[in-house]
Amino acid sequence: MTENTRLKQQMHFIVEIDKLKQVLRQTYTTSKIRRENSCEHSWHIAMMAIIFQEYARDTEINLFRTIKMLLIHDIVEIDTGDTFLYDQQVRKNQHQRENKAAERIFSILPLDQKEHFQSLWNEFEECQTSTAKFANALDRLQPIINNYFTDGKAWRKNNVTRHQIETGNIAIANGAPQLWLYAGDLIKKAVKQGILKE
Repeated sequence: MTENTRLKQQMHFIVEIDKLKQVLRQTYTTSKIRRENSCEHSWHIAMMAIIFQEYARDTEINLFRTIKMLLIHDIVEIDTGDTFLYDQQVRKNQHQRENKAAERIFSILPLDQKEHFQSLWNEFEECQTSTAKFANALDRLQPIINNYFTDGKAWRKNNVTRHQIETGNIAIANGAPQLWLYAGDLIKKAVKQGILKE
């Protein structure tokens, strides 16, 4: 492969992933005016990794690898759209749809980069390594924070309950126990304030 061909593939990928800016999530930005897009979510949790690294269950996590995972974990949503955590019907075939999307999108890259991105994405999805557990914890924590600071706007809109949040976000406890305690406090306050159903 010539350098020119390699650069063309990389540029094609960069243009392709710009589409992620159009994928809207259920969570609102803290302005309460609009829903965030998947790029904003990925950037936000990558920043959280830098800030909250000290709270990882395993203090030896690979921070750079964590950030890379967080920046690419939702790229598949270009093809699949955002799958709402609490929509069990849509989640039934999520794995199949996202695997197909990962194969298509990462295949745009030169083979070595395709394999690297696919490896990072698989590690995040399988959630077995300490680094992936920390990355998943942040991915689940961010919507709780945003929902709390938007007076439960998306929770109320989608009739989300405390039980759904506590059972659907156990990944936070697995990757960052202290952050799960913080999330638990937010959840209790949200119920008390009437912005989250019991």
